[in-house]
This record gives sequence, structure tokens and C-alpha cells, in this order.
Amino acid sequence: MDEFTKTKVKKIMDEYIRSKIPKQLQDQIKMNYKIRGNNVTIIEERPAFRSEQWVQHDIAQLRRDEEGWKVYWKDSRSKWHYVDDIEPNESFEKQLEIIDKDNRGMFWG
Repeated sequence: MDEFTKTKVKKIMDEYIRSKIPKQLQDQIKMNYKIRGNNVTIIEERPAFRSEQWVQHDIAQLRRDEEGWKVYWKDSRSKWHYVDDIEPNESFEKQLEIIDKDNRGMFWG
């Protein structure tokens, strides 16, 4: 991912995670993301049971290739799978919107 795209994605994701969790719930759940190469992983964090630590759970991953942004989901064995009925799209925002709406309960369970 080139620097321009990376900067744009960071700006979009920073705003998304800032607005996703209501203020009154931010001590119970957090959103985060990480960028590695051409992949952007959306992460949910919750407090661990009887611990001060937070546990991370990968929600979805967007991968950039020559076709555009593709959406992936993670199974219980931590293996990523391409969501083939979500068409690749040049718009990162469009794909993020599809993940956020999650009409099938694939990401936000």
C-alpha cells in the first residue's frame, strides 16, 4: 500500500473507531485496527475476565490487491477466509460500511 493510501486509510479508520463505541461504553469495549502491508485488520477489545488486561478479537480484514479492497472473516481456528459474495471494490469506505452493517452477523456476531 502506498503512503497516500495508507494515510487515507488511517484517517478513515481513526474516525471510524472514534465514533463506533459510545462514550459510556468505552470502559467495557474498545475498537482498534492494525495495518500490515496491504491488510487492514479491525479489532475489538474487551476486558479479560477477572483481569486488568484487555483481550483482542479480530473482527474483519480488508485486503488491497489489483481488484480493489476485498473483505475477509476469521474462523474459530484463526484462519482468514475471503467473503466471496462481497465484490472487491476500489472504495475502502464502501467495504467498511458493508462490514459495519453486517447484515448476516458474520463480523459482529
